Amino acid sequence: MKAAVLYEPGKALRLEEVELDPPKEHEVRVRIAAAGICRSDLHFMKGEAKITLPAVLGHEGAAVVEQVGAGVTTVKAGDHVILSFVPNCGRCYFCTMGRTNLCDTHAATGANLFDGTTRLHKNSQRIYHMGKVACFAQEAVVPESGCIPIPKDFPMAQAALIGCCVTTGVGAAMFSAQVQPGSAVAVVGCGGVGLNVIQGARLLSASKIIAVDINDASLEFAMRFGATHMVNSKAQDPVAKIRELTGGLGADYTFEVFGSAETVEVAFNSCRKGGTVVVVGLAPLSQRAAIDPVALVRFEKTLKGSYYGSSRPSLDMLRMVDLYKGGKLNLDDLVTRHYKLDDINKAYDDLERGAPGRGVITSF
Repeated sequence: MKAAVLYEPGKALRLEEVELDPPKEHEVRVRIAAAGICRSDLHFMKGEAKITLPAVLGHEGAAVVEQVGAGVTTVKAGDHVILSFVPNCGRCYFCTMGRTNLCDTHAATGANLFDGTTRLHKNSQRIYHMGKVACFAQEAVVPESGCIPIPKDFPMAQAALIGCCVTTGVGAAMFSAQVQPGSAVAVVGCGGVGLNVIQGARLLSASKIIAVDINDASLEFAMRFGATHMVNSKAQDPVAKIRELTGGLGADYTFEVFGSAETVEVAFNSCRKGGTVVVVGLAPLSQRAAIDPVALVRFEKTLKGSYYGSSRPSLDMLRMVDLYKGGKLNLDDLVTRHYKLDDINKAYDDLERGAPGRGVITSF
């Protein structure tokens, strides 16, 4: 099958033929129908995050089940599924607490599958699986717990987005922060995940939703999803502007959704006394944000991280499906660019140029 393989940071993904072994126990082989172009993959491509190489990237996907391994009971051939990049073991401490997005076994096995091996290879060279998904390919073998069945009439491009940016963003507002009605929210970074934080805040009846970005096109695009105000942080001091828009107090909830030390600091400094700062973006490994510990104490701010929107993918992705079907989530306008797998490097060039919305590979 064809896959896009990362061999070395700083180099383009290489489109080539690779081999995919059959699924083992509690594994599923799927045909990829849609794969989102997400900045998290770009961090690996640029060497800002670490993954065992060579690897097939891609973690935001939807697929059709082709074959199931021994012991699989939750899906069957022909089912349509959203792929979760944090499949869970169901047995570790965090899984038994209901915090499946923090599964220890998933973290410990990294870019291997749960048995510590891979199904991808080229001749004798093993190839690793990003997030146990590796959906920048025609097919994939994934853990059963990483397959969330959805109705067959659900659009696959939109389903792929639920696999990452929708659940991560809406979940950050809904589950991590638990935004309260009537509150003021500031979202720093208006890419795919940031747009969904905005949607989540709108769903939760925030009265003021301030979109912050350096790209005017992205800010204008954010207004479609519920933003009430725009702040271009290249043109004006974002902290001062957010305070001005909130009567000098700062926002009740601020979300960092880009992934840098600078934007974490903007989110922290824009939050009011007693407010909540939620860090969603993954910054490069070398960066450290300067947080004033005195302000943290004296102003009783809450600073917390949000991974995968603090969601339980097998349950909460289906909530996103229902919200879309009920007209509460705008996923159609999120998809602004369609690509072939062969054009994946162009897709990431477009992402780096700041094209608004989400690109999705829909032809393999």
